[in-house]
Amino acid sequence: MKQRRSFEAGHRRKFLLVVDDSSEAESALYYAASRITRSSGSLVLLYVIQPGEYQHWAGVRQVQIEEETNKAKAMFRLFRRKLQLAGFEQLDVEDVVREGELADEIVKHIADDEDVAILVLGASVEAVGPGPLVASLAAGKLAGGFPVPVTVVPGQLSLEDIKALA
Repeated sequence: MKQRRSFEAGHRRKFLLVVDDSSEAESALYYAASRITRSSGSLVLLYVIQPGEYQHWAGVRQVQIEEETNKAKAMFRLFRRKLQLAGFEQLDVEDVVREGELADEIVKHIADDEDVAILVLGASVEAVGPGPLVASLAAGKLAGGFPVPVTVVPGQLSLEDIKALA
């Protein structure tokens, strides 16, 4: 893993946010935006195209990639709109699309971008647990050896609560 350089000259601290259509992703978005506003930095929106069931059929895989890429672009537009409506229109935002297993691609992106300093995740409000991504990072093979701090934001917090906490 590369040394983090986010506070060196010519670099900028980045908050990494995994983009999906879960309700908890919105809480994580607002928390990251609030922290950036108060302490400087930029936001990286990461969408991961995960492998489908029919990997062995090239045509099906290509269609899946195109559909998922279009979905990623739509999600990026939606998240930017949410930021704008919440008063974070001045935020510097970078969009990244990667292909592979979600947790692996998060780690790979952090390894590739030495300015990523914090991963922000939203915890699910469901009674079954914190959500699959939070659970896999906290209790899976990456637990204890993750390359950057992970901030887990409770999914039920309102925008006002988040702004007061961040």
